Amino acid sequence: MAEFFSMGGYGAYIWPSYAMTAIILAALLLASIRELKSTEAMFERLKAQVAPNKNKNNNKETPDGDEA
Repeated sequence: MAEFFSMGGYGAYIWPSYAMTAIILAALLLASIRELKSTEAMFERLKAQVAPNKNKNNNKETPDGDEA
């Protein structure tokens, strides 16, 4: 088992590179999740701004031409 971890004498280079790769992938995952939450919050804010304007426009006149 020790020979597996030493990887023929190159373990000192291989294992840190695996660790660095795992750290970078975890950081990318966290950054992506943070950006997704930020984008979703911005979308909800924009949707809330558009909804009142849409209701004002829809209440002015019904499709058959009568006022509401």
